[in-house]
Amino acid sequence: MSQYYEHHVFFCGNRRPPGERTCCADKGADRVRDYAKQRVKALGLSGAGKVRINQAGCLDRCEEGPCIVVYPEGVWYTYVDEEDVDEIIEQHLRQGRVVERLRLK
Repeated sequence: MSQYYEHHVFFCGNRRPPGERTCCADKGADRVRDYAKQRVKALGLSGAGKVRINQAGCLDRCEEGPCIVVYPEGVWYTYVDEEDVDEIIEQHLRQGRVVERLRLK
């Protein structure tokens, strides 16, 4: 059975009320997700059989930094900014190599 996407990337987009525990939205998740979508499209990596970037609800790892998970591998990453996401796109999505320095254990 083949998969519809080679890689499906979910960005935690959880948003909690002020004063509750931290959330990925407070750490720029929406901005970085939008950037990733634009970058993947600009590189010609988006679409059926390729890469899909999606926003997810709470992935329940917000305390570990803003997070994403890449399927089908099930690799979890954290990131600080667009440069980190560029590295994930280039290394993981294009070359198939896990970016160990950003990987959540």
